Amino acid sequence: MHDNQTLKQLEDLAERLGITIRYEPLHIDGSVHFGGFCHFNNRDYLIINKKTTPREKIHVIIDAVKRRDLTDVFIAPSLRALLEK
Repeated sequence: MHDNQTLKQLEDLAERLGITIRYEPLHIDGSVHFGGFCHFNNRDYLIINKKTTPREKIHVIIDAVKRRDLTDVFIAPSLRALLEK
């Protein structure tokens, strides 16, 4: 599976799980960060550095999605395999 396709599937999964993804420039104290998960005003957000590569974005989303109980969520087998690594 190509990175852009995987990224799109992960974005869709995050949305189904109630996680809002925002791509923003993240420069803190002169260093560049990939992003991370936050909970604000009873909503879940995943803020990802818009300048990261698709593969880096994939890793940030996987880290956030893994925090959820995915037992009863349908996930394509190829995507589930990535999440279970």
